[in-house]
Amino acid sequence: MKKRILLSAMLAGAALAISPSSYAQDNVFKIGLILPMTGQQASTGKQIEAAVRLYMAQNGNTVAGKKIELIIKDDAATPDVTKRLAQELVVNDKVNVLGGFGVTPAALAAAPIATQSKTPLVVMAAATSSITQASPYIVRTSFTLPQAAVAMGDWAAKNDIKKVVTLVSDYGPGFDAEKYFKDRLAFNGGQVVESLRVPLRNPDFAPFLQKVRDLKPDALFVFVPSGAGAAVMKQFLERGMDKAGIRLIGTGDLTDDDQLNDMGDGALGVVTSHHYSAAHPSAVNKKFVEAFEKANKGMRPNFMAVGGYDGMRVIYEALKASKGNGGGDALLAAMKGQIFESPRGPMFIDAQTRDVVHNIYIRKVQKQNGGLYNVEFDTIKDVKDPGKAK
Repeated sequence: MKKRILLSAMLAGAALAISPSSYAQDNVFKIGLILPMTGQQASTGKQIEAAVRLYMAQNGNTVAGKKIELIIKDDAATPDVTKRLAQELVVNDKVNVLGGFGVTPAALAAAPIATQSKTPLVVMAAATSSITQASPYIVRTSFTLPQAAVAMGDWAAKNDIKKVVTLVSDYGPGFDAEKYFKDRLAFNGGQVVESLRVPLRNPDFAPFLQKVRDLKPDALFVFVPSGAGAAVMKQFLERGMDKAGIRLIGTGDLTDDDQLNDMGDGALGVVTSHHYSAAHPSAVNKKFVEAFEKANKGMRPNFMAVGGYDGMRVIYEALKASKGNGGGDALLAAMKGQIFESPRGPMFIDAQTRDVVHNIYIRKVQKQNGGLYNVEFDTIKDVKDPGKAK
């Protein structure tokens, strides 16, 4: 109880410290990013940081008369650490906006702090549907798993995939991917014959994949967080599951652009559904990929990078719209309803849900320009989160 009272008092002080009157006096606008820069999800942190810095390099570090100051903290995707860092950023550093959040538990840990201090929190990575409902100050620029999973449930049923085993990481996004794919496949006349959940920390896919091989489904549907797809692909191929006639399908995390070239030719033909591919053929994306790779020694941007890049765009435009004078509520209001052309394609922030609406693409791994890419061959336009579409 004492800890709760102390936290409430500190956050109340933080809310006062970042009231509109102090904005007018202070010419610095602080963005606090909490990212997994170390640990199992480190690739997520590195991609988002690279994209954020690219956006700043392209658009300057002064907006509406405010000097942009970026503060990056490493939470190693550990929710207790996330909560402490969010509190420190709000109370001690007096940030104007929180951003980042590599995994769902991290975003949920910071949500109460955003609410109490009235600090906009921009989710650039985490993808469980319910996240935006955890605080009225959360805005998402990444994606949701239901958006991608429903699209794959439709595609699978139309392509002679009737009997499927699902394999997902055992936490929020995995539950979303499992549920929405299963429900959509059933709606289309297919069946999920087994649902397998793998521990998020230090996963060993081998025993699960052996079970899949024994069940002999038409396909294996996979969701794993960014960075874990290569391990699934390797063990899937080692067990000869492709040769046994089991197709590998999933959400785009499975064939993450950041890792795809390291997966080898065994990944060719794998079909996934997602909101972004480095091979997206728009002029905006080609320019983005070229600039990103040039600034980061050939590192290919993935869907985490585009979530960070677009997150900065939403923050910058909100600051412009509030003319540099608005507090958290003014910034939040200016974030809602933004419509723009992203490297992923057209997107907007739904004013009611504060969630991203964008295209979902069906893609197949193919060789292109000397490398492996997720090549889009079908588009489902303007997909809202099915978890909130009712």
